[in-house]
Amino acid sequence: MSSNVSTPNLEPWSTHTLAPPSPSPLGAHPPLTPLTALDDIPPLSLNVLKTHDDKVDGLKLIADSIAQQRQQAAFHLVFHPLLVGSLLVLLSGVYQYAWVLRQHDLGTTLTLGSGVVMTYLLGIRYFVSGYIRAAEELSWDWLVGDDGEEDVVIGTRFGGDLVGALVLRLVPSSPSAPATSKRGSKNSHHRGPALRGGRGVIRAWTTKLRYRHRGVGGDMLREAVRVTRDKCGRDAEIGFALEHANSVMVLPELFNKPFRKGEIKAARALEAVVSECDKRKR
Repeated sequence: MSSNVSTPNLEPWSTHTLAPPSPSPLGAHPPLTPLTALDDIPPLSLNVLKTHDDKVDGLKLIADSIAQQRQQAAFHLVFHPLLVGSLLVLLSGVYQYAWVLRQHDLGTTLTLGSGVVMTYLLGIRYFVSGYIRAAEELSWDWLVGDDGEEDVVIGTRFGGDLVGALVLRLVPSSPSAPATSKRGSKNSHHRGPALRGGRGVIRAWTTKLRYRHRGVGGDMLREAVRVTRDKCGRDAEIGFALEHANSVMVLPELFNKPFRKGEIKAARALEAVVSECDKRKR
C-alpha cells in the first residue's frame, strides 16, 4: 500500500526528531542498598581467657546458666504428672464444695479455684528459688583450687560479646605434690611437668540460650581436650566433674529428670569429641 503522506520520523534524512523518552518511575527511587559485606559480620573467636575481667564475664555467664535452671525446673514441675494429679484432686474438692454443696455458687467456685491454682504456682516458684541463691553464691573463689591454682577458662566470643564459657581444672597425677615452677615457688601458674600424667576436669560448660545447638559448645569441648592433652600428655583423660557448676539440685531427685538427661547428653557429647580427637591423633 502507498500513501501520499510522508512519515518523517521514520526517514533517516528527516529534520524531525523523536521526543525524549519520559523518565521511568523507577528512576525517582534511590538505588538499592548493596548487600552487607561479609567483613561487617563480627568474627566468632575461641580462646583461653587470660585477664581477670574476661574470667569474671565467664563466671557471670555460668551464674546465668544456673539461674536459668529455675525456669526449666518450674516448667517441669507445673506439668509433672504427680503434681498435676494433686492439683486436679484439689480442684475437684473445690467443685464439690462450692458448686455442688452450695448449689451452683459460681462466684465461690471461681474464687476458690483461682486461689488453688495461684497457690500451686506460687509454691512451685518458692521451691525452685534455690537456683537463684546458688547463682548468687558463685564467686571468684570457685575458680581457685586447693593448691591455689586458678582453673583454665575457655571462652567463645561473637564480636566483643562473650557467648560461651567452659571451666577446666587440670589435676596433677599426684595431687598431694605441691605445684612449683622452675624456681621452686609454690602456687605458680607454670606448673609444667607437674601436670604430666594428670587429667582434665570440666567444672562448667555453658553458652547463651540463643547460641545453643549451633556448635559453639562442641568447639569449646574440643579446645578443652586440646588444652588438657597439651598440658597433661597426649593420652590424658578428660571428663565432667561430679560437682560441676550446674549440678546443684534444689528439688528431690524425683523431680530432677530433665537435669539428669542434660548431664547424660553432655557426657555423650564429650565422648564424641574425645573419640574424634583420638581418630585424628592416629
